[in-house]
Amino acid sequence: MECARFIVSGRVQGVFFRASAREQAQRLDISGYAKNLDDGTVEVIACGDAANIQALERWLQTGPAAAPVDHVARFTQDEKPARGFHTL
Repeated sequence: MECARFIVSGRVQGVFFRASAREQAQRLDISGYAKNLDDGTVEVIACGDAANIQALERWLQTGPAAAPVDHVARFTQDEKPARGFHTL
């Protein structure tokens, strides 16, 4: 199992980005969460199969139609979240 932390910037708050990320993660059998940060970005913690994490990363770079993404930064994540994907 691989884990990654993503910071997504752009117009990603107030446009159902987290809910859409949860749907994508659930389709890909990824555990973790999506959380709004105070600086206007969204943090995504994702754990699962490496290929599925890569697929989620590709999706995060585009996001849903109403949420234009400017940048996605990826970091190593050691902490493994509980099973399931949640929005915080």
